[in-house]
Amino acid sequence: MKKKILVVDDEPSISMLIEFNLKLAGYDVRCVHDGEAVFDMLKPFRPDLIVLDLMLPKMDGIEVCRELRKQENAVPIIMLTALQDISDKIAGLDNGADDYMVKPFSPQELISRIQAILRRVQSLPAADGEGTVYEIGRLTVLADQREVIINENQVELTPKEFELLLFLCRHRGKVLSRQQLLHGVWDYHFLGDTRIVDVHISHLREKIEQNARTPEFIMTVRNVGYKLTGSPVKESATQ
Repeated sequence: MKKKILVVDDEPSISMLIEFNLKLAGYDVRCVHDGEAVFDMLKPFRPDLIVLDLMLPKMDGIEVCRELRKQENAVPIIMLTALQDISDKIAGLDNGADDYMVKPFSPQELISRIQAILRRVQSLPAADGEGTVYEIGRLTVLADQREVIINENQVELTPKEFELLLFLCRHRGKVLSRQQLLHGVWDYHFLGDTRIVDVHISHLREKIEQNARTPEFIMTVRNVGYKLTGSPVKESATQ
């Protein structure tokens, strides 16, 4: 069955270009031209991924992201922006976007990123054994339930934040470069913007660390990347 992509852009030339190339790549594509229309399409179309422009009439891309995540809709989102300011890109990630691309962009790169995200979504359930639980000090990560608990309190993470934490758990104690994290979590097989990793690490720390400036779990290894540490460590899985 074809994967469904919802394209949201108010520039007809852009949306037509994206639609043409995505259909050529084998996707089922629908286009809408304002933020409010996204919510009209969710139930009838049920997209597997949304390509979402930042600047939209009626409801901008940030507001759309925020509302989708508030509704606990985990559909992957790639944000499109014509703005070069890093704060605009971070704002998209802050509100639940999985990735961003700056206009003008290559349609083939967009397709590669869509394929990468969809591969990750499909492969996540099989990455751990049934019932796998990671316990690292006061941090507990339940892989199947996609739940994170700190001191017996559940912590709400975005889908991408959870995937990043789970990947770190699987490789706990190992130093992972930003590019390795892009490959493992975002499934990028090309050089990507490593600031995406830094933003998500920052968000994770704010949610799981007692003090994000002096972390006990996610450590920065200068000029290299990050590693998950902490003790004691326990991993269990139901066979």
